[in-house]
Amino acid sequence: MQAFLNFFETMPTWMKAGWVFFVLTIFWILEGYYKLVFTKYNKWRHAKTNFILLAFVMLINLFFGILTAGVFFWLDNSNFGLLQHIAAPVWFELILSILILDLIAQYFVHFLLHKIQWMWRLHIVHHSDKNVDVTTGTRHHPFDFIIRETFALVAVVIMGMPIAFYLFYRILSVLFTYFTHANISIPTKFDKALSLVIVTPNMHKFHHHYQMPWTDSNFGNMFSIWDHLFGTYVYENTVNIKYGLDITDHQDDENILHQLKLPFDNSVKYKN
Repeated sequence: MQAFLNFFETMPTWMKAGWVFFVLTIFWILEGYYKLVFTKYNKWRHAKTNFILLAFVMLINLFFGILTAGVFFWLDNSNFGLLQHIAAPVWFELILSILILDLIAQYFVHFLLHKIQWMWRLHIVHHSDKNVDVTTGTRHHPFDFIIRETFALVAVVIMGMPIAFYLFYRILSVLFTYFTHANISIPTKFDKALSLVIVTPNMHKFHHHYQMPWTDSNFGNMFSIWDHLFGTYVYENTVNIKYGLDITDHQDDENILHQLKLPFDNSVKYKN
């Protein structure tokens, strides 16, 4: 187990970036053969907007990499965090850490991004995509992403986890982010059965429906248990899903400047 964790702790930056593009490529290819939604749009033009936003995310990651290193240096030299006060096997601590990270840095912050007005305005950029596919997983306003990363560090501090746990979680999170946004068709019975435990492509697509109440459902990223536990789980007929938001103009959903300014556009009303 320790050798497994050491691999993620010493994983070079090029390999982490390579993992992002590898997962993106795999699901991009699968979308060509197993589509859930058949819509006509320029896939490369659509991806360009989302990839530019991904570039912003990667730049922010450079800053948070320094901040994260500082946090873990402090944790290594302190006795802070829940894991410092429990005696359990490494595998148990790893699973517990991933669960807490998924709860705080994914489900909880995502819930807040929908419920707090100024946060929601930032999150609109993610939901304004009217052609949801694997690249939508990269579509976050820079300020939206900063909020998410801040909550991830809060979870790290609460647990007092080693950096290897956090890096392994990041690798898993990338996989699930692109998996759940990918425009791929999975047999409904199988997808629904999986959604009892993990977030699946069909399950997450209801979250991207253009109208309430589906927009405010299925907040999870990896584990669906939080949505089941807190009553935000939805699973209906995917045929009824329409992507985008009823409060934005989707003619500009591929205009990067418009998307960066969208949260500050007072003409966009807050959802009811």
